[in-house]
Amino acid sequence: MHPGVYRVFADIALITHVTFVLFAVLGLVLILCGGVLGWRWTRNPLFRIMHLAGIGLVVLQVWLGINCPLTTLEMHLREKAGDSTYGGTFVAHWLHKLLFYQAPPWVFVVCYTLFGLAVVVSWIKFRPRPSGSDAEEAQSGFAQP
Repeated sequence: MHPGVYRVFADIALITHVTFVLFAVLGLVLILCGGVLGWRWTRNPLFRIMHLAGIGLVVLQVWLGINCPLTTLEMHLREKAGDSTYGGTFVAHWLHKLLFYQAPPWVFVVCYTLFGLAVVVSWIKFRPRPSGSDAEEAQSGFAQP
């Protein structure tokens, strides 16, 4: 296969990874803002379950010392394309690239764990509404405040 094809798939893996990170981080921000401001859509059960499961998976991976499959896939594809790769985790790599900050791996385990706990606290503090409530909202996908 042509190296350019591997590069395109590696970029897709990168974009997917960035999207997941944004979903996790912005999702928590929106849940907290929505809880304070009364935005009902932030209590959507599907959104909340996906958010909790996503960050739960990340926390489980770091506690077990498993590299993220998206990082592993991207690095494999970049290697096949003949591009340079990086070691460590996706967040550690980009944090160092963007902020010139480097930390030992245990710092990221603690940060992911604390973030996961913040998601759990948001679940308790701003509970998702019961599934099946407000049939109109479920059809439109968004609720009025």
